[in-house]
Amino acid sequence: MTTATTTFPGLTTGTWAIDPVHSNVGFTVRHLVVSKVRGTFENFSGAITVAEDGTASVTAEIDVKSINTKNADRDAHVRSADFFDAEQFPVATFTSTDVRADGDNYIVTGDFTLHGVTRPVDLKLEFNGVNPGMGQGPVAGFEATTVINRKDFGISIEMPLEGGGAVVGDKITITLEIEAGLQA
Repeated sequence: MTTATTTFPGLTTGTWAIDPVHSNVGFTVRHLVVSKVRGTFENFSGAITVAEDGTASVTAEIDVKSINTKNADRDAHVRSADFFDAEQFPVATFTSTDVRADGDNYIVTGDFTLHGVTRPVDLKLEFNGVNPGMGQGPVAGFEATTVINRKDFGISIEMPLEGGGAVVGDKITITLEIEAGLQA
C-alpha cells in the first residue's frame, strides 16, 4: 500500500472525501497533430485515507459518460465504442498502491482502470497543504498529473491524416486539481 515514512504535513488521520464542487478532473490530447483538445469529467468521486501512522492511500472513480469537451458531437463520439465504450465500461477507477516522497512533492503509484483495462500509473503530486475550511471542517488541496497512452487501455482507433499523423494523438495528459474535506 504505502511506505510508512511518507506523510503529508497537517493531513490528519481519517478519510478525506474529494469535493467535486471544488475539484477538477481534466485532460488534454493532441488534435490534428498541431493543437490540443481539452476536456473535463463532470462526475467523479474519491477519498484519501490517512492511517494512524500518517501514511495515505487514494481511491477514485470517474464517470466516463460525463465527459465534456465543449462539443456535444465529439463527446458522443468519445463515449461510443470507438473510444470509451461507455455503455460497457461506464467507470474509470484508480486505487493507489504506493505513495512516496519525490523532493518536495510526491509520486502516487496506483492501478488505473479505463475501458476495462487496468495498468499501473504514476501520478506526480503536489500537496498544497491543509486549511481550517469555512465552518465545515478542514480541507486539503492536491494537484496531480500523469500521461497515459490510450492504446495501452485498448482504445486503439486509428484516424490517420493524409499528410501524416492522426486526428487524435495517443498520449493523454490527465490533470487533477483536488480539494478534499475531512469526514467526521
